[in-house]
Amino acid sequence: MAEYDAVVVGAGVLGLATAYHIKRQNPGHRVLVIERLSGPGQGSTAKSAGMFRVFFYSKTNLALAHTSVEFYKHLQEERGIELNIRWVGYLWLFDAKGYGKIKPVLDAISARGLEYRVLEAPELEKTMGLRTDLSGDDEAELMELPNVDYGVFVPRAGSIDVDALVRFYEMAFFELGGKIAYNAEVKRLLVEPKSPLGVPGEPFIWQDAVVKGVETSSGEIRARKVVIAAGAWSHKLLGPIGLECFFRPKKRQLFSIRVSGKPELERLLWTKGLNKEGCMPFTILPRPRVYLRPAPEEEAIWLSFADELGRPFEEDPELEPAPEPEFYEYGLYQVAVKYFPQLEGCRPDAAWAGYYAENPIDHQPVVFEEAGVMVVGGASGSGIMKADAIGRIAAALYSGQEEAELFGGEMFRVSDLSIRERRVEPEKLVI
Repeated sequence: MAEYDAVVVGAGVLGLATAYHIKRQNPGHRVLVIERLSGPGQGSTAKSAGMFRVFFYSKTNLALAHTSVEFYKHLQEERGIELNIRWVGYLWLFDAKGYGKIKPVLDAISARGLEYRVLEAPELEKTMGLRTDLSGDDEAELMELPNVDYGVFVPRAGSIDVDALVRFYEMAFFELGGKIAYNAEVKRLLVEPKSPLGVPGEPFIWQDAVVKGVETSSGEIRARKVVIAAGAWSHKLLGPIGLECFFRPKKRQLFSIRVSGKPELERLLWTKGLNKEGCMPFTILPRPRVYLRPAPEEEAIWLSFADELGRPFEEDPELEPAPEPEFYEYGLYQVAVKYFPQLEGCRPDAAWAGYYAENPIDHQPVVFEEAGVMVVGGASGSGIMKADAIGRIAAALYSGQEEAELFGGEMFRVSDLSIRERRVEPEKLVI
């Protein structure tokens, strides 16, 4: 029977970042990553929009995102690892009422030295061909779509090649001597008494129980510590042993519109004057918050929506999530085309779906340990932009440290992302 110091379940971006930093901090430890798919980041990580921003109200979010993005920037600019980082920026669109509500939040963020720029309706119309005044449009009125009076442009934000990022963590982990078992499914966690008596039926209710390893499709693997970083699938492993992970799978869908041969859409994608990339920014509509993501490398624009009430948590994430044509046809398209008439008649050339590991309590990551098993997840759609910091915090927890040193030297109290001693600031600027 194989034995390891740490077994990490899941080779998504959080699992690999965690495994890498555990091994980096503990070079003599035997660390194994187990992944049910055939390669790194092929689950929900691969279905991500791949966006990041360093612009938050919450100091917790800012620390996690800022240090992670700085690390990615370091990899690309100083170590020559091409992550295809594009500083396209974020553009939030608001009506006058919405802007009035968010203005105090923006002022507080600005006071911390974070930069943003306000664009008014005429400039948005001229620059992007945005339709800002929907008055007189019966359909828009029926859908209760507001006008656009302001745009808030955040320059320190952009996109990253998700596959390149997970490949970096995979190779860096290998170089440190870590091992990964692909095409290996974890069936269950092995729960045993802390002080076994060798009696059949253990552990009994009067014995302290701990997780001692995992049972996989190819046999049992014992470990001093098991780390569950399986994203949307985590609760399927933890639930049977009576542990709560505090996040659940929430389906997210992306639809890609090719712009080639469509002059109006080409001009929208290659919007000039807002960022150094010479393309449109990541654009979030006022209500509902449908977003448009530029994909210049594909000559495409992606559409999606961070839906909440009315969309179920998935109880069986083993089923491969599929995009729903009607979600685009009767939802995304109907909203987006009112603001961007360039989309008139456009249908997706490609579509895919994945899962957010959604923490419905405060929509921020959880990193905690219970009975010999560590849980790392619940990033609620921000796993890419916070992965490096989360991995360092998880590694510090593994090593028994009270604080984790994030990239650049910032210290972060490990228990802040725990459950029992949780201390996170609520975020007031969300998509």
